[in-house]
Amino acid sequence: MFLKALHRPMSYPAIALALLMGVVMATGAEAEDKAYPEILKTIEQQGIRILGEMQVPGGLRAFAAKAGAQPLAIYLTPDNQHVVVGTLVDAYGQDMAEDQLKKMVEQPLSEASWTKLEAATWVRDGNPNAPRVIYTFTDPNCPYCNRFWLAARSWIESGKVQLRHVMVGVIRQDSPAKAAAILQAKSPEEALSENERKHADGGIAPLDRIDGDTAAKLDRNAALMTELGFGGTPAIVFRTEEGKIDTFAGMPSEAQMGAFLGPK
Repeated sequence: MFLKALHRPMSYPAIALALLMGVVMATGAEAEDKAYPEILKTIEQQGIRILGEMQVPGGLRAFAAKAGAQPLAIYLTPDNQHVVVGTLVDAYGQDMAEDQLKKMVEQPLSEASWTKLEAATWVRDGNPNAPRVIYTFTDPNCPYCNRFWLAARSWIESGKVQLRHVMVGVIRQDSPAKAAAILQAKSPEEALSENERKHADGGIAPLDRIDGDTAAKLDRNAALMTELGFGGTPAIVFRTEEGKIDTFAGMPSEAQMGAFLGPK
């Protein structure tokens, strides 16, 4: 069996991503301990969402994960001190975790995640009684968030869709102050619209001072974005026609817009 390392740019400062040249099976209490080790908690702090453990041969522990929308197979070394991100293949080149990873990554978010979004600090965009509600994590400086806002106007103006912008400040130094300017405005809805309409000219003016309550709300929103497996904005959460909760990271194409926003 062989383990192929991923050849894509990744940055995990506190994690050793080493290619295993040989595998030694854990023994004794270490083999019996199935709790997630500390290194996986460190990975989660880097914005990687651990979805669950997979069963693979060769004495390795394997975990399905997502970095934003990117599925990852993470393999834990027997000493519980290092991980390898890559593909475990047998002598015939067959991926030992492919089917499990696909199944776990494609599992919809839980209703608990939707409830957390409902309880988050968001700004309504559209008909309050719209039959379809979409959550999107939005940074005031994000050009793709602005493109999504513009592309969604037909659905918003028809009254069929309500976007709920979960405000975060993660892209630039003044992003938190701009997000706070929207949240602390007399009408957050109008402030959000102003920011998006004037985005090419710099958007809304940042606040000189963010009050403590707003700062805490922005921190909670950012933590929720990470918890749901997103590493950037826009990060979109929606219900499918079957009622399942699904996600999309980045700026969707026109066809993708229609798929989760529905008919105009």
